[in-house]
Amino acid sequence: MEASLDHFQTDIINFSATLRPFAYNLTKDMEEAKDLVQETVFKALRYKDKFNEGTNLKAWMFTIMRNIFINNYRRKVKQNTIVDTSDNQYVINSSPIVARNDGENKMVMKDITNAIEVLQDEVKVPFMMHFEGFKYQEIAEELALPLGTVKSRIFFARKELKKKLYMYEN
Repeated sequence: MEASLDHFQTDIINFSATLRPFAYNLTKDMEEAKDLVQETVFKALRYKDKFNEGTNLKAWMFTIMRNIFINNYRRKVKQNTIVDTSDNQYVINSSPIVARNDGENKMVMKDITNAIEVLQDEVKVPFMMHFEGFKYQEIAEELALPLGTVKSRIFFARKELKKKLYMYEN
């Protein structure tokens, strides 16, 4: 039991580097991303008894991270809401932004999603795995492909996406 615990801890700590890009993608802030990774590793170690042997440890850790981020976001939004206890009981959002229109962001995301969807599976699958945080070697092993093939397919996926999404270049 002691040896498997050490192996489990080592695997979790090793996967923490893989979590950083995903954490930054969620938070858009390097310090918050580091905190999110640290909290994810802590919770993974704390709740090791909830992990089922034979399941994907990396996916389990990504799920923990996503849930932590969502809970922190909800907590932050809740802290910024003031309830007026007068007779009319207005709910006031005390954040500096009164109204925010995410329409443009949703349109951009729709364009990106559509561009990814039309990629051929042979380049889309390695690209999405890399986007989700898998390393080139892990992708090569999972798909039973040579490392160079994985790298070139990811390169071609990026090239194709850049061509299809040229209107968003700065």
